[in-house]
Parts: sequence; C-alpha cells; structure tokens
Amino acid sequence: MKEPILKVRNIETYYGPIMAIRGVSLDVEEGKIVTVLGANGAGKTTILKTISGVMDPQKGSVVFDGQTIQKKDPDQIMRRGLSHVPEGREVFPFLSVYDNLMMGAYTRNDKDAIAKDLELVHDYFPILKHRGEQPAGQLSGGEQQMLSISRAMMSRPKVMLLDEPSLGLSPLLVKEIFGIIKRLNVEQGMTMLLVEQNANIALHTADFGYVLEVGRIVMEDTTANLLEKQDIQEFYLGMQDHGVRGKRRWKKRKTWR
Repeated sequence: MKEPILKVRNIETYYGPIMAIRGVSLDVEEGKIVTVLGANGAGKTTILKTISGVMDPQKGSVVFDGQTIQKKDPDQIMRRGLSHVPEGREVFPFLSVYDNLMMGAYTRNDKDAIAKDLELVHDYFPILKHRGEQPAGQLSGGEQQMLSISRAMMSRPKVMLLDEPSLGLSPLLVKEIFGIIKRLNVEQGMTMLLVEQNANIALHTADFGYVLEVGRIVMEDTTANLLEKQDIQEFYLGMQDHGVRGKRRWKKRKTWR
C-alpha cells in the first residue's frame, strides 16, 4: 500500500500554556481531498498552521512526501510543495491581482511553466483575468477567495491546505468555490486537506473526513460513511431526532473514538 503523502502523528500544539490540539494524527493520500470538521475553536486552524510551519508543535511529527517537516520554516515547507490558503484569504490588498498571483510563483524560475499555470488559473477563475490590473483589496470576498486559491496554485503544490474557504461567503459563492475545488481535484489530481465548518458541503466534496472536538480527533471515516452516521447528522448536519436528542447526545459521543 502506498504511503500517504502527508502524515501527521500525535501532534500537540500550544498557545502559550494552553494546549490547542492534543495528540492529533491524520493521513492525506495523494490525489484525495481530506476534510477536518469541527466547531469554531476546536483546533482546526491550528492543525493547518502546525503542518505549514506557522506554528511549531511541542510533540509529534509531520511527514510530507517522505520528509519530516515539523519545526521547519514556512518558506522551506512551501518550497517542498505544500501550499497554505489561510483563513480570511489574506491577499496583498495594495498589489494588483496579477502581482498577487506572481507572489505565489516567487520561488519558481520556470517562466514558460509559470505562464501555463497562469493560463490554467484563468481557465478556472476567469474573473481574475478580467481583474488582473485591479488592486486585490478592491475585490469582493468571493473574488478574494478565488485569488487566494489561485495564488496557492501558482506555486504548483503537491498538497494544498485550505482553511475555511466558505467563510463569509454567500451560499451561491460557496457552491461555486467548492465546485472548483472538486474540479481541481478530479481534473488536475490536486491533493487537498480541507478545514471547514460547513460540514454538509465539506462531506460532499471530500473523500475522507476527521471530526475534531476540543483539540482531539473523535471520529474518522470515509465521507460516505460519515454522512450516514447518526451523530454527524445530528450535530453537524442539523438532522436531529428531537425525541431522543437530549438522551443520546453525550452517551453516543463516547463511542466516537
């Protein structure tokens, strides 16, 4: 069996004295979309920051494409082929859309391949071609999210980390963004680790899922199986059976791990 391209093992990461994630382990297989679900504050963003080198774990390991990367600088990790699309998009607001995209390719010197990747970006996000000379800060929220994903694409990553791509977007834009995320996976074979509060769309987009609660993984399975689980339907998809909800909530949760 082929080794996962990304392996996280028993990582613990702190904010000062507070442990944010507790012994988290997960795998991402090449060519797959893996999602981490959980409420706000569960530690989802911390997992991505730990993987991408923005934060250092106190314990545990992160192995990417056969190499240990925990406690490496984010720049080194990105050069190895792991690109992070952060929560809140974080575009360079005073740079043009085109210059933002070129920032994604700043570690590369293969001009012909960069030009082809720019064409690919414009195929998936044609609005960015039309907005090329416009300051990124003038884009709508949805357009900025498209730009943030496209900027990551320009580094030609082996794995893309996506942090809450639905945040602050209308349902119509969320559907559009996730449709493109799925297309990138199917058509380009792009591997992704997706953190998302919108469990419904995440489970219908990804291949495998982990459920995170208070910094711990409490459930993992294929997304097809997770969609069938009563606990997921009740607590994440809003399909509660009001007659038994109060009785089963915490009792059922103990069986998740």
